[in-house]
Amino acid sequence: MDVTAYLRRLGLESAPPSVDHLRALHAAHVERVPYEALEIWLDRPTTVEPAESAARILSGRGGYCYHLNGALSALLAALGYEVTRHVGGVQNHGTEPGVTGNHLVLTVRLPSSDGPDEWLVDAGLGDALHEPLPLVEGRYRQGPFEYGLRPSEVAPGGWRFDHDPRGSFVGMDFGMKPAEMSEFEAMHEELSTSPTSGFVRVATLNRRDASGVDILRGLVLTRIGADGGGSTTMESAADYFHALEDVFGLDLPAADRSLLWGKLVRAHEAWTASASTSSTGDGLTPSTSSVSE
Repeated sequence: MDVTAYLRRLGLESAPPSVDHLRALHAAHVERVPYEALEIWLDRPTTVEPAESAARILSGRGGYCYHLNGALSALLAALGYEVTRHVGGVQNHGTEPGVTGNHLVLTVRLPSSDGPDEWLVDAGLGDALHEPLPLVEGRYRQGPFEYGLRPSEVAPGGWRFDHDPRGSFVGMDFGMKPAEMSEFEAMHEELSTSPTSGFVRVATLNRRDASGVDILRGLVLTRIGADGGGSTTMESAADYFHALEDVFGLDLPAADRSLLWGKLVRAHEAWTASASTSSTGDGLTPSTSSVSE
């Protein structure tokens, strides 16, 4: 992995491990590297290999938790941080909590820091963390959102992250046992290909910043911030790809744009037709679907 190029992508310079630098790395990652699964919609299979994920990030793209946290863990290790990967489980709305393996979690130990020496680091939660959290039970505010951290009730010795009520998922549990990337391969295959996967059902992007989050689900762009927010439906390909570039920093080549736009329009038309025949719709609405695995 080209550490210098990775740091350049984040707009940062190398520095010795510290809480301040860890915060800067985390914030820059979620601000500059979008949470996205467009490779699924472009029919390009990916792996959970951190080197592959890092190379895609250096090319200007993003990924979801296995990619983002996998690459970030490799970067942190290369910078001298004591980083550990863990198996986690995101609890979506309407589901029970559990360590299902649908999420990769990172912790970082900083024994020489003045404050808490162990931190939750997670650049792969989409609309959640902007900065790392100390592994200390409590409530934490980041921008307009308030999060909770407490002992997990389903992972003995592990932790529970409670999302803000406005978040796209309820919370996330993880155990403290170190994990290998191979432990996520089967779930990655399922999330990438199953018709029931949120990533397969709705093309989703998230970009967190200090004051809120931008979310693009299907053709609906939503901003949630300190002053509330609002949603806009992308009416044309030009609008959609302008949003991709301006909001999420993604500049796709022409061939990818053509393929992606056609699929997005067909998916939106299918949802519109289904919603018009049901008072509750089919659960695929881009503005409400839970796709935070």
